[in-house]
Amino acid sequence: QVRLVESGGGSVQPGGSLRLSCAASESIFSVNVMGWYRQAPGKLREMVAVITNGGSTNYADSVKGRFTISRSIAKNTVYLQMNSLKFDDTAVYYCNALYTDLNSYWGQGTQVTVSS
Repeated sequence: QVRLVESGGGSVQPGGSLRLSCAASESIFSVNVMGWYRQAPGKLREMVAVITNGGSTNYADSVKGRFTISRSIAKNTVYLQMNSLKFDDTAVYYCNALYTDLNSYWGQGTQVTVSS
């Protein structure tokens, strides 16, 4: 069982920045896709950003130009740099890893709150 542990969430003012980290308990070398998702109160969970095994990235339109996903295979960690945060970015952010054996794993989530 792969464990994903997110960190880096917190409270920030609009326009501020946060960097989320997701550390996997096993190598992410054989991960097909690793990504960040978020769920705001009363809303469905949505994709924020994903990165493939080949390093390709994809972002939700709402975060393009503000968020950047990256990874360190050596550290088994994926990151989400979030800049120019807005009120609408408030949500619980979850990390997901889809391995080549098609097993999918989720982290426990980390809260991001954007408020003045």
